[in-house]
Amino acid sequence: MFNDQADEDLMVMYQKGEVRAFEVLLSRHRKPVFNFILRFVGDRETAEDLLQEAFMRVIKGAEAYKRQAKFTTWLYTIARNLCVDQTRRRKHRKHASLDAPMDGSEESGTLMDVIPGSEMASDRKSVNKQLHEQMQRAIGALSEDQREVFLMREFLDMPFKQIADVVGVPENTVKSRMRYALEKLRLELDEYKDLAKVAP
Repeated sequence: MFNDQADEDLMVMYQKGEVRAFEVLLSRHRKPVFNFILRFVGDRETAEDLLQEAFMRVIKGAEAYKRQAKFTTWLYTIARNLCVDQTRRRKHRKHASLDAPMDGSEESGTLMDVIPGSEMASDRKSVNKQLHEQMQRAIGALSEDQREVFLMREFLDMPFKQIADVVGVPENTVKSRMRYALEKLRLELDEYKDLAKVAP
């Protein structure tokens, strides 16, 4: 019964004391929220802590949730704010961000997923690895504003309107940030894409 319910209905059920409804929400969104946080902060341990905190805030804020609000917008606003706070706290230290290699578990895709035509033959592994590392560096080098929009759009496949609601800026601003992010990434990755094409 619960698995067929919309997120918003489950949240209302949870507000009325139905704990199972929250368990379904958690199992439904745990993985994508974790991947979003991990790509934002670049550290698995920190991402796990922030994931716990995000869902704790959902529990604590359950009473304030209004049915007309899209649950995922509310949830990702919480997750995004935690990531932004974490990044600011860490600013005085060396910014590790996305330079750290992604782990190989199936729950975390690679940053290579966003590059079209990245299916390379096995003899191109070194180019593939180089491109992967360059992609991580390029995303890590984006401004915070551009990076969060890029991650929500490319990895979560969120519509611009929903990203605008999460970030709290007009939709046109989100589109503009995405455009700048893609342009910066394109410039950063040009030489590597050429290298990938000519690799034997």
